[in-house]
Amino acid sequence: MDDTRVESTSIGDFAGLMSAGCNSGCDLSSSSQVVTLPRQSTLNLDQDDVKNGLGRLVLTLVKLLHELLERQALRRIDAGYLSDADIERLGLALMKQAQEIERLRHEFNLDEEDLNLDLGPLGKLL
Repeated sequence: MDDTRVESTSIGDFAGLMSAGCNSGCDLSSSSQVVTLPRQSTLNLDQDDVKNGLGRLVLTLVKLLHELLERQALRRIDAGYLSDADIERLGLALMKQAQEIERLRHEFNLDEEDLNLDLGPLGKLL
């Protein structure tokens, strides 16, 4: 299967590529004002890369939500809003959720660092 790689700093180049598709011969230099794309071309994607990328995105969001739930749980415990039974149930649910996130991370062959997106000047996501 042919892998297609396009490198450009222009978001317009990317938009043009996504709307028209490109396999080869695309002029996507950042110095040109017009992006020339062939009419009958397609974008070839490796199915495993797409699956892994989507899994990484979804798992990153799930992990972020998990951490937010943990922080909210700690706030409620510190404020005294939860009974001992509620705290026990919440702790078990969060532990099971963390185990499932770890299982999925291993299934997608992702490292812990793969789930930590770099947000530039804002720092790391997790």
